Amino acid sequence: MARRTQGRSRNRGTIERRGNSLRVKVYAGTDPLTGKRLYLRESTTDEKEAERILTRLLAQVDAERHAKTNATLSVAVDEWLRTLEVEESTREAYEMYARRYIKPALGKERVGKVSARVLEQFYAELRRCRARCDGRPFIEHRVDGEHECREVRHRRPPGRPPAGGYPPHDCAEAGCKVLECRPHECRPLGNATISKIHFMLSGTFAAAVRWEWIDSNPAEVARKPRQPAPQPTPPTVEQAARIIDAAWGQDEAWGTLVWLVMVTGMRRAEVLALRWSDVDLAAGYITVRRNYVRAAGRSFEKDTKTHRMRRVSLDPATVEVLQEHRARYEDAVQQLGVEPSDEAFMFSYQPTYDRPCDPSGVTHRYARMCAELGIDTHLHALRHYAATELLTAGVDLRTVAGRLGHAGGGATTLRVYAAWVGEADRRAADILGSRMQRPPRAVSDEC
Repeated sequence: MARRTQGRSRNRGTIERRGNSLRVKVYAGTDPLTGKRLYLRESTTDEKEAERILTRLLAQVDAERHAKTNATLSVAVDEWLRTLEVEESTREAYEMYARRYIKPALGKERVGKVSARVLEQFYAELRRCRARCDGRPFIEHRVDGEHECREVRHRRPPGRPPAGGYPPHDCAEAGCKVLECRPHECRPLGNATISKIHFMLSGTFAAAVRWEWIDSNPAEVARKPRQPAPQPTPPTVEQAARIIDAAWGQDEAWGTLVWLVMVTGMRRAEVLALRWSDVDLAAGYITVRRNYVRAAGRSFEKDTKTHRMRRVSLDPATVEVLQEHRARYEDAVQQLGVEPSDEAFMFSYQPTYDRPCDPSGVTHRYARMCAELGIDTHLHALRHYAATELLTAGVDLRTVAGRLGHAGGGATTLRVYAAWVGEADRRAADILGSRMQRPPRAVSDEC
């Protein structure tokens, strides 16, 4: 007959005979993701060993249920973020991951109740659907509360509305924007994002161990999401030429910005942070000292991504482009009665160039321009273009890494652009082979 160990309101553990073996079964609570009951099970053929297993499993469950705090995972994540030393932009991203993914799924669970199995199941659900839906169809609403599920934002000419109202127009012809709530479609969350969530959870549990809230870190033993291999998709040479022509067709300052990103491979934040004091046109180089970013509702300058200054050499054509850009800047501010300053930003929508272009605005403008050209790309792909063109032309890895601002002496560059490094290596092999003369074959004496 099965032996039962009584809990407060239910049988917490049992030893049941199944043929020649004894199965130990202990109730371990409910699964926070599925709501199903969880049991720990082990089998043995020895009765005394079964008693020891039962005691051990009960103690294991008690250790989880009676952690040194009743704090939830949501509280633990907030406390970890409060003590974390990171850049504001990184903090903003972590807060978004916590708000969008971690807290809805596990935020109400006590820190001691989240196990490695729960974390792995959580990652698997995110890989299936980032909304963690139950598989039933529903409408994904754009906004909360009562609203019209289909809204047309008409494109109007600038200025005040006419007294008699706007005349009728063809929305398709005018390019009016239609916002519509659509049926849900499962979209998996990328492994790169899940890896960042895992890093956050690992840091949170590590802090909870340091604070003596729990005894162990479940994220250390949970299987980490596989890191995806980098797959850069630079525009082709023909597409790059079309992009430059289109940018210059919009205005010369915008064309200069796109040109500079394309020939230097600088990051968006690095280009927007450039001041005229960072450019030496006589010597032909740019000094990259800082980034310009927007986070937590404010814009600010900060250190470069690798916290290192670097110099990027400029070709004669780029020097000429920047000389013309400088002349336009000087003419613009002198017309306002302001003297040109080397502390002015190179790229700005302000008349006095005292504030850089908005980072998001630059990204969206570039995306719209490429969409009109029928090219599926983004601004960061210009950085890939610069790197791949240099590598395929035979420029050595360390030089390319230096221009891009990659740390590690080229390890990052090799990891991201391995395919293009291989192509450059094949060209090197062809060069060496073409310079060698193959000895003549020996003539055999045999008939």
